[in-house]
Amino acid sequence: MTLFLGWGDPLHLLHETRSARAQRTTWHATLAGLQTSSLKGGFEGAAEAVEMDFTPLGAYMCLGLPLHHLASCHLHPDEVLGTGWSAHLTEQLIAVPDWGKRWAIIEDALARRMVDAPPTSAVVAEAWSRLRACHGRLSTKDLAAATGRGSRQLQVLFREQIGLPPQTVSRILRFQRALTLPFDACRSLADRAALCGYYDEAHMNHDFRDLAGLTPAQLCVLADHAASEGEGAIDGRLPIVFDR
Repeated sequence: MTLFLGWGDPLHLLHETRSARAQRTTWHATLAGLQTSSLKGGFEGAAEAVEMDFTPLGAYMCLGLPLHHLASCHLHPDEVLGTGWSAHLTEQLIAVPDWGKRWAIIEDALARRMVDAPPTSAVVAEAWSRLRACHGRLSTKDLAAATGRGSRQLQVLFREQIGLPPQTVSRILRFQRALTLPFDACRSLADRAALCGYYDEAHMNHDFRDLAGLTPAQLCVLADHAASEGEGAIDGRLPIVFDR
């Protein structure tokens, strides 16, 4: 989950889904929940910005609201953090040209948000950890059995503290695994699909199209290029795979 604050040229986003026409939006500040469709972004002119990436549970504690309200959407941070919050923080960042000091300002602002943070569920924390450890290769039924809770209760807790149901989170984690697996680790895309828990290559192709708008072959070439330049996966993601 992402909190973005920028100054200069705004961030231009292109939202793409199979069921609707592409939509373009522009933001100087935006808060984004977990996404389940293709999203591309960039700048048309000169700009500076900070991007703060949260784990879902970190976002739940920092933002203090049920995360299903943010799932698959973008909104202005002030709608959640309070009127003027983003402008005030952005002004502080602009006034300090040193990036080390800027990150200290951001950490202080987020730490103050965490003082009265709502507690996270130990069940959700365990389920999230198990799903990440197996890269989404665990059914909701098996996840419920492993955590000692019913599937229905797990669905409700995930909706509140993760933002998406367990099966959708698993889908995203499988995609991230397939994308970040080293290019030479598989002899073919079919092997990659099998290693990452897809039924077959067609299943992987479908998810890649939905989640990123590109084929596995196209994305894996980009990921391999990023890795060859020393920009490997960070926490299961390739954050600058498109920055070229």
